[in-house]
Amino acid sequence: MDKGYLVKLLMAMSSKYKMNIDAEVLGKIVNMSSFRIVEKGTVVQHIGEKTLNAAFVLDGIIRCYYIDDDGNDITRGFSIEGTLCMDEGMFGYNESLCEWETLEETTLMIFNTDDIKKIIHENDDIKNAYIYLLENALRYKIYRENGFLVENATERYVHFKKLYPKICSKVAQRHIATYLGIAPESLSRIRKAMKENVSETE
Repeated sequence: MDKGYLVKLLMAMSSKYKMNIDAEVLGKIVNMSSFRIVEKGTVVQHIGEKTLNAAFVLDGIIRCYYIDDDGNDITRGFSIEGTLCMDEGMFGYNESLCEWETLEETTLMIFNTDDIKKIIHENDDIKNAYIYLLENALRYKIYRENGFLVENATERYVHFKKLYPKICSKVAQRHIATYLGIAPESLSRIRKAMKENVSETE
């Protein structure tokens, strides 16, 4: 991929999320990263693999999921444009805790976790951008925990759909169901009831 194009893309994304990052710094990150366009349905990192690298999603959607004792996969979360993925190593884990799978063709900027941590500590703009990403991730976690504690399944789905319309429109319902902690059949009933309610009010 062309370096100049990538720097412009990253600058546009930093502006979109109100982060002020200098082009020279972004160029440094581009130089230390590799870029990969991954086909839909590809597992880019498995449970137990070393977390030497992390990635930033430039385009596409990735799902991370656990596998329970019965072999069922349970969605932990989704990574979309402008978010991190395969990022356990950024938080001190030596091995991946889950599977990371592309749900559509996805473009990744892949970097060594130790190298990016060094830049984070050395550059205030990158540090602020990283804090922004962490804050978003924490809000994501709090929102999900809150949903399980105080919302019923329908309320959790409505809230999720409002916050992440792109995911709802592109991701298989069975993945959303396991994320919400319900069976796919239950989600189908919720969606059907919501459609009927809309029809009745029209």
